[in-house]
Amino acid sequence: MRITQLNIYPVKSLRGIVLETATLTRRGLACDRHWMLVNDDHRFVTQRELPAMAGVTVRLTDEALVLEHPRVAPLIVPLARTRQPRCTVRIWKDTCEALDEGDAAADWLAEALGRSLRLVRFPDDSRREVEAGYLRAERGERAHTAFPDGYPFLVASEASLSALNERLAAQGLEAVSMNRFRPNIVVEGTAPFAEAGWDELGGGAGVRLGLRKPCKRCKIITLDQRTGEAPVPKEPLKTLVAMDTQPGWRGAYFGQNAILLDGEGRAIAVGDRLTIHPR
Repeated sequence: MRITQLNIYPVKSLRGIVLETATLTRRGLACDRHWMLVNDDHRFVTQRELPAMAGVTVRLTDEALVLEHPRVAPLIVPLARTRQPRCTVRIWKDTCEALDEGDAAADWLAEALGRSLRLVRFPDDSRREVEAGYLRAERGERAHTAFPDGYPFLVASEASLSALNERLAAQGLEAVSMNRFRPNIVVEGTAPFAEAGWDELGGGAGVRLGLRKPCKRCKIITLDQRTGEAPVPKEPLKTLVAMDTQPGWRGAYFGQNAILLDGEGRAIAVGDRLTIHPR
């Protein structure tokens, strides 16, 4: 089995960046979900409630995070900033500290997206714990992340996407692309939805990822990630539910949430081969 895609999403729920190589950190691939948007109540905002976020392009340079939108000149946020005011933000049931990127960023978001929003950054000295219930307590596992929904990594399979698209085609529906599911690591060379039975993925130089929880999908996968529009309401959510891709779990599931077990600071690349360790 080998890696076919690596993706990061520096700002939660904005467009992603396709990579050829990526550095592994305990929080996920380097710079993944390092920023997010919050509303006036400091609660996280995603495409679930604001599909237009799909229209914001994200770039990273050596010096800055760059946001681009047709309505406004690019926003440049220096990476080296360290004195932003701290605030408390909410993401699902978690509350954590964040760094506010300032009024200029908020004004840019208001013009681009038409909403009162603020851009916040995850502090280097903070820690947001992964839920303990799915970790291996007998192994002493602990994990933490930045602003993903709950886990540092999301692993998805080309074969699983192909199986889903075959079912969609049988209903006369258009195929969906992998970017609907916003994975970090995409692999090929396995049976459809076989990832439900994986415990670990191993790579070269001692890299180990632990797959710990199936990823339940929401309305974001119904949105075209170029336009923010839903070409077919409720699809492919409805088809995933019917496929029962995660036996014993109610809902629509695609991909597996993962944590880093070994290999912090090491790089992985498209084309790298991985070894499966079943549950």
